[in-house]
Amino acid sequence: MEIKAARGTRDVLPSEAVKWRYLEDQIHRLCREYGYQEIRTPVFEHTELFVRGVGDTTDIVEKEMYTFDDRGGRSLTLRPEGTAPTVRAYLEHGLGHAAQPTKLYYMGPIFRYERPQAGRYRQHTQFGVEVFGASDPAVDAEVICMCIDLYQRLGLRDISVSLNSIGCPVCRPAYRERLIAHYRASMEELCGDCLRRLERNPLRVLDCRREGCRRLAAVAPRSLEHLCPECTGHFTAVKNLLTALGVNYQVDAGIVRGLDYYTKTVFEVYASGIGAQNALNGGGRYDGLVETIGGTPTPGVGFGLGLERLLLVLEDRGCYLPDPPGVDAFLVTLGDRARRAGLELLYRLRKAGVSSDLDYLGRSLKAQMKYAAKLPARWAVVLGDDELERGVAALKDLTRGAQLEVSLDELVEFLADPERKAERR
Repeated sequence: MEIKAARGTRDVLPSEAVKWRYLEDQIHRLCREYGYQEIRTPVFEHTELFVRGVGDTTDIVEKEMYTFDDRGGRSLTLRPEGTAPTVRAYLEHGLGHAAQPTKLYYMGPIFRYERPQAGRYRQHTQFGVEVFGASDPAVDAEVICMCIDLYQRLGLRDISVSLNSIGCPVCRPAYRERLIAHYRASMEELCGDCLRRLERNPLRVLDCRREGCRRLAAVAPRSLEHLCPECTGHFTAVKNLLTALGVNYQVDAGIVRGLDYYTKTVFEVYASGIGAQNALNGGGRYDGLVETIGGTPTPGVGFGLGLERLLLVLEDRGCYLPDPPGVDAFLVTLGDRARRAGLELLYRLRKAGVSSDLDYLGRSLKAQMKYAAKLPARWAVVLGDDELERGVAALKDLTRGAQLEVSLDELVEFLADPERKAERR
């Protein structure tokens, strides 16, 4: 039987891993500059966390979770999103007792059973940020600007934001009743999922992509028309801040996001020129989630984005992504004596911070030089009996073609020179 990777998963090969490290380094730097600290939560959690936190009427809980019973009979679920686990860790470890707000970020695998497509996998990697303990509209603006800042650093242009407010427990009940009345008048057009959700969570119907449901959603009552004064003031402040910061945004009453915990601000970020699926990420405010999971009322806001999707967009748009770096030096040895000297030199170079390697397959001189060029190596360092007798190494610059000899006593210092190594990078 031929064994392949499971459907909806993929291997990150060496030629791709360097791009991942570059992207991850950019994210770590961004978060450090914005004052966010990294958190790493387990890959699986108790199923109840997601049923309560994400919502039992969402597609994630109803259709997409990888859930199993462990040997003790406990129901566990592979993490399908990052916010609920971060809230659980925030409560369990008393992070709310420290100076507030608490600003966290994470990168890690997310698991959802859905149809695989370009940039979307059943196991994918998500970067997300969460801010707890601050209801200030400026925090909403900060996380939106953080997304845009990341994309611009990576070379993406023409970034826009779609923005909406879906209210709070004060104003949402009246809006909920209006929605139910609207859909009840045309229930024959609703899909089976939305018929089940209508009484329990009509906002989920607005998020459905089935044709009949979309037609009804297009003429449904808008949450913006039913906001209480507090939500209206909050949304106005967010818009004013984004305008002052030069953010290109538009109000889109159709955005509700797909998770039950959102309140007030919800948003999605887009890049033009990448086709129909041009959404890069989304997020919003979730002021009731901490309380739902068992804490005291605590405001929260954040976003999540898939890194596979982002890498695909960066490649499609021709943004800079590094190639595999190769090595600084490849030792080409001729004969047993030279090989012993080469092995000793190899470890001296590595201790000095010079990335280096040598031949382990007994290749000829010509084959070793060819292999060095394929790595690629910056320098081919040739050692044979003649070079050892004279106490030198013959160096060939594989980038520029220059050749020279360097004393063996000075070779490590020569190759470790910061400016010389920087030329390669």
